[in-house]
Amino acid sequence: MSDKTASIVRWSATGLLALVFIGSAFGKITQDVSALKMAEAFGLDAQTFMMLGIVEILSVMLFIVPRTGVLGTLLLASYMGGAIATHVEHGQSVLAPCAIQACLWILAVYRFP
Repeated sequence: MSDKTASIVRWSATGLLALVFIGSAFGKITQDVSALKMAEAFGLDAQTFMMLGIVEILSVMLFIVPRTGVLGTLLLASYMGGAIATHVEHGQSVLAPCAIQACLWILAVYRFP
């Protein structure tokens, strides 16, 4: 694979994963009705849920920038670890958070060898 092709693949995968996190954060920040129902099920108030969205956006920004990408990866991995723990605590499926976490680590290994 040429360097140009590898770069395109890295940035495309980074963009797709960033869109997943940004979509999640957008629902938290805009106080979407379905997101607030989920927050209440987890025992979180609206203010805390909004703060989680802000933390998620900041972590994604760090993840996208190559110079701070490793820090962003660690923050997003910690965030997803908390999501997995919350899902386990409330008896919900951990399939989606685990899949996102796995994609994050695979992409991190590919981006930061």
